[in-house]
Amino acid sequence: MNNHSFDSNIDRLPSHTPNHFPAVLVVCFVLLGLCVAASLVFGSRSVPFHELIDGLFHPQADSYGADVVRKRVSRTVFSLFCGAALGVSGALMQAVTRNPLADPSILGVNTGASLFVVCGIAFLNISTANQYIWFALAGAMITAVFVFGIGSMGRGGATPLKLVLAGAATSAALSSLVIAIMIPRSYVMDQFRFWQVGSVGSANWSDITTFVPFLVTGIVIGTLSASALNALALGDEVATGLGVRTGVLRLVAAFAGVLLCGATTALAGPIGFVGLLSTHLIRLLLGSNQRYLIPISALSGAIILTVSDVCGRLIGSPGELEVGVVTAFIGAPLLIILAMKAKVRSL
Repeated sequence: MNNHSFDSNIDRLPSHTPNHFPAVLVVCFVLLGLCVAASLVFGSRSVPFHELIDGLFHPQADSYGADVVRKRVSRTVFSLFCGAALGVSGALMQAVTRNPLADPSILGVNTGASLFVVCGIAFLNISTANQYIWFALAGAMITAVFVFGIGSMGRGGATPLKLVLAGAATSAALSSLVIAIMIPRSYVMDQFRFWQVGSVGSANWSDITTFVPFLVTGIVIGTLSASALNALALGDEVATGLGVRTGVLRLVAAFAGVLLCGATTALAGPIGFVGLLSTHLIRLLLGSNQRYLIPISALSGAIILTVSDVCGRLIGSPGELEVGVVTAFIGAPLLIILAMKAKVRSL
């Protein structure tokens, strides 16, 4: 089927704008602004308004509060970017697998990235953000292929339940390997233990600069795949009839999802459930049209992760509770509720 025919067939799919889309978009941007303000103001030390302004707009100001605000800017930007990446990654993985419970943490992708980073630290002495990213991406991609392969075996192919079980089993096995590598190597454990929990607190502008190309590439690929993913939701046979190369589509969209979660895991640690939370929330409001679900999931993921980071700082004050703990505390009950309510149905 030629490209013109493919485009015309895809364009026949329902593409109307959801009734609530403008309102949801406005609410998301308002919440995003509030999250940014809260992230800059609240923490182990709350910053008054005049010091917030000094920190943002008066470089010559040298008050303690202004310095705190400047340090929180990079943390806030990194939190927004990581949340957006995880939100889009969750949406893509759910669309590719047609599994409403798909998430990088549930499918074991985060654990695969963690294993490769640990191996890099233990055996190759990696230490830079760029090295972390490439090792994490390799681990995430290999694990994603393995989990999907295992989940596709047997009658019925890759059903939601089989994928979740394959991901859980793989994650448990890889976690054991991570521990086995770390225990006899105290220096690896010291370097890895804080990263393992999942945190955006150690972010700097160098990390953000390294992360941005992966973020942009993943989101652009995901957005461009949205129309074809809508066709895939109708089933492989229908999608093929509409001119979609389902195998290529799954490969490309899965690559984008793994790229996003792998890069995030490399720099922030294995933060779980953000993709699950953000995507389900937006699907309830806007439906399953990927043209709207993917970009708005980026906004909702950024909001959820930033709110979780602020909550972790407030709950753990004068220290902080790592954001990965907060998202797991919220996300684990949601996973149980979704599994009970949806009975693990496919999308």
